[in-house]
Amino acid sequence: MQRAVIEHIARYEGQEVLLRAWLVNRRSKGKIHFLILRDGTGFLQATVFKGEVDEETFERADHLPQETALEVRGLVKADARAPGGYEIAVRGLRVIHTPTEEYPITPKEHGIEFLMDRRHLWLRHRRPWAVLRIRDEIERAIHDFLHERGFIRFDAPILTPNAVEGTTDLFEVELFDGDKAYLSQSGQLYAEAGALAFGRVYTFGPTFRAERSKTRRHLLEFWMVEPEVAFMTHEENMQLQEDLVSYLVGRVLENRRTELEVLGRDVSRLEPAANGNYPRITYTEAVQLLEEVAKEDPDLEPIPWGEDFGAPHEAAISRRFDRPVIVEKYPAAVKAFYMEPDDADPRLVKNNDMLAPEGYGEIIGGSERIHDPELLRRKIREHNLPESVFDWYMDLRRFGSVPHAGFGIGLERTVAWICGLQHVREAVPFARMYTRMRP
Repeated sequence: MQRAVIEHIARYEGQEVLLRAWLVNRRSKGKIHFLILRDGTGFLQATVFKGEVDEETFERADHLPQETALEVRGLVKADARAPGGYEIAVRGLRVIHTPTEEYPITPKEHGIEFLMDRRHLWLRHRRPWAVLRIRDEIERAIHDFLHERGFIRFDAPILTPNAVEGTTDLFEVELFDGDKAYLSQSGQLYAEAGALAFGRVYTFGPTFRAERSKTRRHLLEFWMVEPEVAFMTHEENMQLQEDLVSYLVGRVLENRRTELEVLGRDVSRLEPAANGNYPRITYTEAVQLLEEVAKEDPDLEPIPWGEDFGAPHEAAISRRFDRPVIVEKYPAAVKAFYMEPDDADPRLVKNNDMLAPEGYGEIIGGSERIHDPELLRRKIREHNLPESVFDWYMDLRRFGSVPHAGFGIGLERTVAWICGLQHVREAVPFARMYTRMRP
């Protein structure tokens, strides 16, 4: 007898299989018990008919508590009425483990805080199951996309001696003899070293921001992918971002339709993003667009030229497009020290943000990096950054400096958009937030 998994149950139609799973829910109707099972790969209905199993098994099936671990033997049948179109007609049933007390997450509505307090158990349920399988698909797609294009993974340290962008939202770590380090905000600076050694690299790991923010877009610990490429221009960088995101959306649409259905995601809202052709507008054009939007929406404050966009502004811009929009060439004064000035207007830099549609806002930030050593030194001083901790970074410009570019894509924000989530806390197995550090 073959052991089956629910994800591939259709392969075994008409065959008797062995399935190891947990009980999600059960109900009875006369001489039949309906058991909803999960095995990590999917959810499946099992039917226990009186007369098709012995009396002891039939009676036991009517008293199994939620989350009982089971070994089920039965015949796989196609049934359009069953969830997923298949069910297993039980011929034998063995209990592996019976919960010692009542399972706390019952088949009814629970508040989000209740569920987040029990995240270690909530992971077993349909919604987080679907979200995290989509997250896994996106992670594997990122690796596939970049490796197919000649990138190598280049792991950056998590403990760093300085901030990447000179900001104050750093988690400080005390080392030995009074020395201090910080949890990394980004692997970018190290990725630049990798790009000048290997040509095309990407970092992929956790990053940290000590922001006292409670918005739906923020986590204290999140995962970021940061490709970096030598001899790459700003224009080429934006095209790489578009190619990556359209590929990721296409992979999810191709391989994770079932999970999107579980989430109730309208896939027609994602299909334009899989087709590329992302619109590109300048920061100045975006400011003008926001002025027009503000005339229709009195709750939106227009933004003066020269200020950075907030979350409401990004959301308002992104709602005007049916796919991600790329906003480029922001004022240098509101961006990081390492960004290359624009050739036509030195007030601007060769950077961009990618805003996801439906109001999700920024999922990517990227730029061409300054490659001239003297200009970079001047920018470090203008931003009042300690030159001593950037001495190694300056070496990248002293020896073999070339134009290069890269970007960072936030994994949780991307997952939240593709899944249609209201909060990024659902896009990671265990969220670390200003208001939550457990479980």
